[in-house]
Amino acid sequence: MPKNKGKGGKNRKRGKNEADDEKRELVFKEDGQEYAQVLRMLGNGRCEAMCIDGVKRLCHIRGKMHKKVWIAAGDIILVGLRDYQDDKADVILKYMPDEARLLKAYGELPENTRLNEGIAGGLDEEDDGPGDDYIEFEDEDIDKL
Repeated sequence: MPKNKGKGGKNRKRGKNEADDEKRELVFKEDGQEYAQVLRMLGNGRCEAMCIDGVKRLCHIRGKMHKKVWIAAGDIILVGLRDYQDDKADVILKYMPDEARLLKAYGELPENTRLNEGIAGGLDEEDDGPGDDYIEFEDEDIDKL
């Protein structure tokens, strides 16, 4: 069998789980950039995102983030707009859920933007009346059937 001449295997490529993202500074958009929410992942380092300006764009995940930052549908991202292609953009940054809530509180994101936690939390708010989940039949209703 040949000797291994590399510097390590899969675990070396993964690297250490560096938790330096814990307390990072909140990055706001500049000119040529826009906030967006991921609609769906397309594979091959691409995703479809709805930008805050109302345009649906095909976004390319940059190489620095490619296998290190996992992006899923519903995430809030910062994209860099292209001068020569309006329907395409490049993902610059993925906001953590708490950062996305801060952006919404600062008024950077519109109020109708639904964050990931808001989708799960909205279901509990709809259940105002007690006993909405089941129907109670009286004896007369059963006799009519």
